[in-house]
Amino acid sequence: MITALPSTVRDAVPADATVDRCLDELLPAAFDVFPPSVNPHVEAARAHLARWVEEHRLVRKEGARRRFAHADFAWFAAVTYPTTDEEGLCLIADWFAWLFLLDDQFDDGTVGRDPERVKDLMAQMAAVLVDHGAPPPGSRPAIVAALDDLWRRTTPRSTSAWRHRFVGHIAEGGLAAFWEAENRVGGVVPDEASYIVRRRHTGAIYVCMDLIEIAERAEVPARVYDDAAYQDALRSACDVVCWTNDVYSLEKELSVGEYHNLVAVVEHGHGLTREESIRHVVTAIATEIDRFLGEEGRALTAFAGDADTAGNFAGMRSWMRGNLDWSAQTKRYRPESRTAANRPMDYLDAVAEA
Repeated sequence: MITALPSTVRDAVPADATVDRCLDELLPAAFDVFPPSVNPHVEAARAHLARWVEEHRLVRKEGARRRFAHADFAWFAAVTYPTTDEEGLCLIADWFAWLFLLDDQFDDGTVGRDPERVKDLMAQMAAVLVDHGAPPPGSRPAIVAALDDLWRRTTPRSTSAWRHRFVGHIAEGGLAAFWEAENRVGGVVPDEASYIVRRRHTGAIYVCMDLIEIAERAEVPARVYDDAAYQDALRSACDVVCWTNDVYSLEKELSVGEYHNLVAVVEHGHGLTREESIRHVVTAIATEIDRFLGEEGRALTAFAGDADTAGNFAGMRSWMRGNLDWSAQTKRYRPESRTAANRPMDYLDAVAEA
């Protein structure tokens, strides 16, 4: 829960702060402890990603092409994984495109409003991840065929332990997507505590944090990953990313009737106004950044000298900062990009259909 906030943090967001001030001034200021950085291979990743989505027929309609170009997922990858090599950045950019296109199918399309279709799609994905057991290319959805390609390129950079953990996080994402679908069918706005736990999986942020190890070719040892301070820091980093995304994507999601968003959940659960709810979430993000810094310090002290662990924490920092910068400027969430020609029926391709 994020209802009890330290007074020092609560006071950082004045009760009369406008939404614009929260987004343009107060929220970015909370991230000043994480300096921005951009991967030098960003243009190569852009060119590669354009070819990859074309090859896998993931973006077909003209509206989908426009919307995809506006999102600039290669730049998103470049600011969240600023130190990976060119091959690694291209792989991450492909993962980002795949994850967001899948998310659109769940959030904006009919798939996410049919629990059985969610279950069937996740079963096909599981077959790819567990044993490459997906049906031949002609009988599987484009989104599944693209996952097969991603997985074949990712596994050589990983260990069996990492793959087991990663597949588990994908499975948790499937369960969370099923939970969201049932909520939509039943007209349920989830409670805050349940939403926060599920959000880490619906947003695939554990998956993206796992990909730090792939990008850097440096796996976090089990003794570190299972450590309480590391896990607390990881959860805080995940929450910072998810909640920041919720603030910036709020209007876009409400426009398609989507209420799986922390601002909407807080507004509904606490009876607050929209502005009060945004201030509440912005304050919570600042709180989690402080919490992350404290747990990071404890973990780095406990595992002093472990370069892979230090690099992994640097990756979490880049993720939080890069996500803020991308969310603040991507046209994916801007009102002007959601004209009548950008309704879900106009930009959603049938990539989840066989």
